[in-house]
Amino acid sequence: MKQRYLPALTLALLCSLAVLAGCGKQDGNSAATAGNTEYVVGADGAYAPFASENEQKELVGFDVEIMQAVADKAGIKIRIVNTPFDGLFNALAQGDRDILISTITINDQRRQTMDFSEPYFVAKQLIVLPANSTVAKFDDLKSLKIGVQSATTADEAAQNLVGKNSPSVKRFESMPLAFQELEGGGVDAVVGDNGVVTNFVKNNPGKNFRIVNDPAFPKEYYGIAVKKGNAALLAKLNHALEQIKADGTQDRIYKKYFADEKL
Repeated sequence: MKQRYLPALTLALLCSLAVLAGCGKQDGNSAATAGNTEYVVGADGAYAPFASENEQKELVGFDVEIMQAVADKAGIKIRIVNTPFDGLFNALAQGDRDILISTITINDQRRQTMDFSEPYFVAKQLIVLPANSTVAKFDDLKSLKIGVQSATTADEAAQNLVGKNSPSVKRFESMPLAFQELEGGGVDAVVGDNGVVTNFVKNNPGKNFRIVNDPAFPKEYYGIAVKKGNAALLAKLNHALEQIKADGTQDRIYKKYFADEKL
C-alpha cells in the first residue's frame, strides 16, 4: 500500500517545492527581490552638492537626502549606490537599479525608456569660463572647445550648437574632470547644471573661473526615475514627494545646500 501511494506523495512534495521556488523569483521589474523590500538606488557620486563621497566613502548630498526623505515617507527601504552618470540608464533598464536620482532632467526622449516622478528641483545650464574670457553668451562658444559631462543635457545643448559629431565638444565622465580640463586649457568653456557649477566655482576661488548665465537656456526639471511601467513604485514615490513638500522637509534640505537660491 505504501508503494502504491508513493508517486502521489512525491508528486505533491515536488509541487510544493515548485510553488516555494516560484515565490522567490524576481518579477523582472526591479533589482528588489520578493521578500526583500530593499530598493537599489543609482546616483552619480561625482556631482556635488547633489551627491558625492565623504571620507567614509558614503554618498552625501541634496539628492541623497531627498531620496532618503522620500523613502522614509513611502515606507520603503533603499540602498544608494554610486553609479557613473553615463551608466545610470542602462543599469535601470537591465534591472541592476530600481530607482535613479542623479539630477536627471525630465524630457521626452528619456520618457521613452523610463518613467519619472513629479519634479523635485528646477535647474538650468550655466557656462564656466576663465576669468579673462570674453564669452558673453552660449552662442559665442560656436568656434571654441566646449567641455561637458557625457550623456547630460549640457552634452545635448553643445551638440545642437556645433553639431553632433563636432570635435569641438569634449565629453568627460564627470564634472570634476571637465573643470580640470578647463583649468589646464584643454577646453575654452564648460557647460553644466547650475547647482554643480555654482557649488564648484564658489568652493574653488583660486581657480579664477567666472560664470555666464545665458537667459537662452531653458528651465529644466529633475525627476526621480523608475523602470518603464513600474506604476506602483512610481505612485509611492510621488505620494512621498507631495508629503515632503507639504511638511517642509524638502525646503529644509534645499536651504541646507542652496541657501542663496530660491526653491
